[in-house]
Amino acid sequence: MATRPTGIDPSAQPAKRPAPFWQRLNTFFTFPLQSKPLMYSLLLALSSMLFKVIVFLPDALGILILEIGILLAASRYGFKVTALGSRGIYKAEDYPSELDPDWKNLPWKLFAILMVQGFVVGWLQRLSPTLGTLAWLAVCFLLPATQIVLVQTCSFTETLNPANAWNAVRTIGWPYLLLCLFLFLLSQGTFIALGMLLPLFKGWILLPIVNWVLIYFSWVMASLLGYAMYQNHEAFGIDLLPGAGLDDDETPVDRRTPRQIEQDAIDAQVAELVTAGNVTAAVAMAYEEQRTRGEEVPAQRRYHRVLALAEGKTATLLDHAQRYIPLLLRSGQSSDAIKAFQTCRSKDADFVLQDAAATLNLAKAAWNAGDASLALAVLQGFDRRFKDHDSVPAAYELVARVLLQGLNRTDMALRVLATLESRHPDAEATRETRWLLRNHLPQGAAGG
Repeated sequence: MATRPTGIDPSAQPAKRPAPFWQRLNTFFTFPLQSKPLMYSLLLALSSMLFKVIVFLPDALGILILEIGILLAASRYGFKVTALGSRGIYKAEDYPSELDPDWKNLPWKLFAILMVQGFVVGWLQRLSPTLGTLAWLAVCFLLPATQIVLVQTCSFTETLNPANAWNAVRTIGWPYLLLCLFLFLLSQGTFIALGMLLPLFKGWILLPIVNWVLIYFSWVMASLLGYAMYQNHEAFGIDLLPGAGLDDDETPVDRRTPRQIEQDAIDAQVAELVTAGNVTAAVAMAYEEQRTRGEEVPAQRRYHRVLALAEGKTATLLDHAQRYIPLLLRSGQSSDAIKAFQTCRSKDADFVLQDAAATLNLAKAAWNAGDASLALAVLQGFDRRFKDHDSVPAAYELVARVLLQGLNRTDMALRVLATLESRHPDAEATRETRWLLRNHLPQGAAGG
């Protein structure tokens, strides 16, 4: 069953009851046309032409293998659409990066369930044609409810129990009949669309078009089914994800992504712990988040700030900064990187970064921010700490530039140039530094 992610404020869930699914039809038809699902569907559809690459198999067998793969991939994404739709997420760009691994197996479980149901219907058909027909109609009628139970429980045995499917029908109530009608019309719409498109295309493009139409309508149906669950999420016992629900013209729209809302909620919890004086618990909470979100700046920033406040955590703060500052630089947040470095220097005056590229980039950020002294402090001892590293000449060049243009120390900049010319005479940085100091070189030496 669905569980609320840790650290989420239930108040972030919409208070208003969702609109009926028959008032949101445009949402379902446009979902596969959002940028991410559209690109994925086109990629899947076009991949059907790869059968020519499978040279060791006949074309027909190659097409069959590819079509099975496309069907599996499209089905998995369709179940993802339904599962996240049931939790109120209807923008593909808001899908969380980490999904329930059980969802990957749902296509196989549904296939197995349909096979078992087919055997039962066939057995009843042999006993009595009338009984077999009634069983087939019951299976068709309960198919949407069967998928609902499968998405909610991810369990083969629970979904195979027709009583659970019937409970899902009772939970939705009379609108279930309307849901079945819409799903039936969508399935018929697939064939109508194909009937209109097939006479217009011939040759190699035909199979990708058929695939895309099938994928499009299947994801429309998946989106509709997910919304029907979302509409009745309280009755189903489904907890919503942060940012759940569709934009409503009557209420202000929260433009934050679900992950941003979750991060804000965690920030508030950590801040509350710090305010209450329980810094140890705040550090523990921030640590766990940054451990599982190594490339997320907000999680790393939160941990850095809490460590800076905690007693006896200087060593941990400095160790974490070795990863946090390079992450900030890679993310284009150079001002935050400078602040983090200065925080570490306030704790330990000898603090330096252990990565040559990050050190040089941090010094460049400080220089671009107009802080010549900090740029030199970052680069202090660079050639000794990163001996023989490819970036040593570039570091020398930056030191000379800072000395000349930032501190007006031409004499020291000339000494840096002399070091470059003796140690790295052929480096591009040496030529750049010589050009930089061309007006201060003895006559005839500027050209090298």
